[in-house]
Formats: sequence, structure tokens, C-alpha cells
Amino acid sequence: MSNALGLGRAAFKEALLSHRSGLRPCDIDGVDFITAIGRVDGIEQHPLPDAFKAYEGRNNRLAHLALMQDGFMPRVDELRRSLGAHRMGVLLGTSTSGILETEQAYTRRDPVSGALPADFRYRETQNTFATAHFIREILELRGPALTVSTACSSSAKIFANAARWLEADLCDAVIVGGVDSLCLTTLFGFHSLELLSKNPSKPCAIDRDGISIGEAAGFAILTHHHREEGSLAVLGAGESSDAHHMSSPHPEGLGAAIAMRACLNAAQIDSNDVDFILLHGTATRTNDIAEDRGILKVLGEAKNAASIKGHIGHTLGAAGIMNALTACLALEGQFTPGTLHTQTVDPLIRSHVALEPAIHAPTSIILSNAFGFGGSNACLLLGRDQHGR
Repeated sequence: MSNALGLGRAAFKEALLSHRSGLRPCDIDGVDFITAIGRVDGIEQHPLPDAFKAYEGRNNRLAHLALMQDGFMPRVDELRRSLGAHRMGVLLGTSTSGILETEQAYTRRDPVSGALPADFRYRETQNTFATAHFIREILELRGPALTVSTACSSSAKIFANAARWLEADLCDAVIVGGVDSLCLTTLFGFHSLELLSKNPSKPCAIDRDGISIGEAAGFAILTHHHREEGSLAVLGAGESSDAHHMSSPHPEGLGAAIAMRACLNAAQIDSNDVDFILLHGTATRTNDIAEDRGILKVLGEAKNAASIKGHIGHTLGAAGIMNALTACLALEGQFTPGTLHTQTVDPLIRSHVALEPAIHAPTSIILSNAFGFGGSNACLLLGRDQHGR
């Protein structure tokens, strides 16, 4: 993984345990308003390998930084030699892909004809499939590849897609990932919707006033093979589309509740078995309430929960996998994270939102939520595989 708290699992885990935020005042060229962002250090100094210069761009650089962490690429190489390149798939979630490259290209149009610069490569940088194709090529994989772009649920839905691919025997392993990088389109877009906070976001706070946009990339390998009982597993996934409004969720959390209930049913797990919830928790007035009402319908009151949006910002298309990988770290380390910047939880929120630093506690099953514009919802249950499922 790569996000505003650093590169790799160790950096992210240390920051979660020390209750440290990676948000900073926005320093993106061209932004003329005040907000906080979750920017990944080192992207500008990380050119892609010479063989992949056609893919050069912020989104692909961010993905490559993540792929290079924690021995991930050597592990993929090992599996490719064992399973075969044609039996390994790639599923990527993203919201805006490499739209920054298109923004920059438009500033360099020919002043007479308006033509885009000759060195602009839409297919390899900004096309929604561009980063998935880059990942497939640099990992030397030849199985199925697909991009899911359903706003902020994108990289949670890929886990459900991967499960279907494995069940259908399309492949033996799937590289799942989520990547979204900072760009002017999202910053100005959310600003125009009056959804950006001037300060680091405060999820579920009584005085919350909007999101902080971040960038991140994260990857995992899903497979039925090379597993042992007790290994980390996706126990269930649930999806829904409430289609209530283009940018607002159903106020009673209808779609969120449907997805959470489907997730529990898929895993054949009772709501009482869920130890902790990683909230979508965007820190907007309507979304946090709607999510909590959905939780109340499905899991009941006073469930222990937290949002990591105060740590790394809302990473949009990468938000789902950031939550999922946070759940994996928490299950491995037997701790639960807290929620940053929030002093007082909104009394209308019935979940027990943890505000203190991460605490060590027995944790077996974590519910991870991701909800996107247009009512696209996806929920995952992560835990230890007890039955070789």
C-alpha cells in the first residue's frame, strides 16, 4: 500500500497505532481555496521503469510505489511461475484514473488549432483501464483484467468480482487493487458541491463540515490456493445500489443496510459476531448519519467503529481497499484503530465511534464499508479462515 502516512504496511500500521494523521494543507498547483489533502510523498521523484515510459503519470506512479512494497511483486512472480500467467487476473478499482494527465495536456493545447500535445497518451494514462493495463503488463500477467469504476465503492466491489472469477474458474489467483491520485477535477468538483472541509476531516463529529481528499494505492492477492486454516480471508461480500440521488445516500441508509445484510448472509455470520466496523465515515453531514442508520438496522446499537478518513483522507476509488487492508492489519496485529480529529461524536450517531488511539483487543471479524455516489454500495467481512472456505 501507499498513502499519505507513508509507503508499505509498517508505516501505515505505525501511524494507526500512534494515532497520527497524514493530512496537510493543500499544496496542489492551481488550487485557489483552502482545504486539507492526503498527499503521498515521493511520487514526483519516482519515474516509471524505462520499459513503461508510455504509462508515465501520477496514477500509475502511485500504483507502482504500492506494488514495490512488502515483497508484493516477488510474491506475484512466485505465483505466476506456479499457476501460470494466464491463470492470474487483475481487478482494479478507480474513480478518476489518470485524469491529471489530461488536465495538464489541456493546458498545453496548440493555441491555434486547439489540438492536444503529441506526447499525450490517453490510452496509457487517463483511460479508465489504463492503470489496470499497466499493472497487468508490469506483473507479466495474461489472465482476465477489468477496471471497476463505481466512485468510492470501486475498490471494495473488486473483492466481490474476484470471488466470482475464482468460483467460475476463470483464474486461480486475482490481483485486486485500488488506485486514485490527486487531481484538480476532484478537488474543484467537491469544492463546488460544498463538501470540502477547510481543515482535516472530522468523521462523525458533531461539528464535522466535510471531507479531505486523499490519494492512495493498495493491492492484495486473492486465491483459493496456497492457503492454511487461520489465514486472512474475505468471509463475505455484499453489494447494493439504492439510486436515491446522484451525490447523496438514502437518508435512512437503505442501500447501506441492504449491502451489509447481504454481506452477513453471504458469510453466514450473525451480526453479533462482528467485532468492529471500519466506517466509510466521510465526515459529511448527511453521509455519516445515513451510514449509522444503516448499521442500526442491520447490526444494532453501540457497535464499535472507526473511520480512517482523518488519517489519510477520503481516497475515493481507493477508499474500499484502504479500509480492507486496514482490517487485515488490525486482524494480524489484534488491534482496532481510532478516529482522528473528532472531539465529540454527533449525538444522533448511535454507533460507538472510537476516538482514542488504536487499542489492542481480541478481534476476529471486521466489517468494512464503502459507499459511492449514485448509491453504489459495497461491504466486506474480513476475518480468519476457519473452514478452508
